[in-house]
Amino acid sequence: MSNFRLPRKLKKSFKRKFLLYPADENGNSLMAQPTRLQKDYDAWKRGILRELFDRKKKDRGSMFEKLDIETATSDEALEAYINDIFREDIRAMAFRTFMRAKESKTAKRAYYQFINAYQIYRDGDDSYGNICCLALDHAEDLLRKENTIGKNRK
Repeated sequence: MSNFRLPRKLKKSFKRKFLLYPADENGNSLMAQPTRLQKDYDAWKRGILRELFDRKKKDRGSMFEKLDIETATSDEALEAYINDIFREDIRAMAFRTFMRAKESKTAKRAYYQFINAYQIYRDGDDSYGNICCLALDHAEDLLRKENTIGKNRK
């Protein structure tokens, strides 16, 4: 069996793309690596694969317009959202993070992005489930930066 190799220029075109197979009945997708595996490359040629971040610059702006809307929710509703989307072992940490982000000046935007992304996810667009998880990471980063900036000033 010979090794699979792509020409350098074609391989570079896949550099920043995350390609996925269509979701199964549980909503799970496998990641494809068309630069390494012949079957993944063939699936890409047939048009079976889709990009995880398949949005144009114009679409990204409109997406953040939807996500950055200031939305007020109760703490109980926030906890229900977190229980629905996150694994059991990180739910408590996610709730604490979003509660801190809700009160923070810099991380409040990540809180709003989570709430709005979850509501779109609940209405049927599964790709916004990933954005909920990214909002948690973003909130943690912003809170961490906020804490280090405050310590350096003292």
